[in-house]
Amino acid sequence: MGSLPHVVEDCLGFLQLFSDGSIFRSNDIQFKISAVQDHSVTFKDYLFHKRFNLSLRFYKPQHVTLNTNKLPIVIFLHGGGFCFGSRTWPHIHNCCTRLAAGLQAVVLSPDYRLAPEHRLPSALDDAVEAVRWLQRQGLRLKEDENGGDAWLSADVDFDRVFVVGDSSGGNIAHHLAVRLGSGSSEMDPVRVRGYVLFAPFFGGEVRTKSEEGPPEHMLNLELLDR
Repeated sequence: MGSLPHVVEDCLGFLQLFSDGSIFRSNDIQFKISAVQDHSVTFKDYLFHKRFNLSLRFYKPQHVTLNTNKLPIVIFLHGGGFCFGSRTWPHIHNCCTRLAAGLQAVVLSPDYRLAPEHRLPSALDDAVEAVRWLQRQGLRLKEDENGGDAWLSADVDFDRVFVVGDSSGGNIAHHLAVRLGSGSSEMDPVRVRGYVLFAPFFGGEVRTKSEEGPPEHMLNLELLDR
């Protein structure tokens, strides 16, 4: 009889990789914060990738204070070391709510496939698919002013799209910029006008300057090297 599978990688107890290749992912995560109920912003979930059952959350400010006809779009790519995170997690939801209210913009927050079940570049491919989903909404509206989802299409400026990425989401945003190129003309009528990277996660065979600095409590070198 062979030996029983044993843990070969353990990420804080929430994600474990076993010697036989199987994976345990805990759904019992106790968050220290709860989702903010901000009535100045409404949100709605959409299935954008049917094959992988991936959804995104679309936020829209209720009361627009800026003197503008249409609102810009912010695509927010969450962090989590490519292994964790979801649009439904409280801190991610709260961040998107604040962005929508503070920037007076609509915010699109997509989920993406997570490692190690789905190796890179799966996450990047899913981010591209989220932009394509947005493109389809814009094309429907372009062909027919009454086409598509009225809640989503009203007052949305597909010509002013900005991609924001946090940590591993910043890495995805970087590669999204490389893949789409300047102006993202292939995604017409969607035009990505800029990318904002919050503490983007980059790593490789050579240490980055941030890796050489003082270790953080959770994101230490031992964990990052895995």
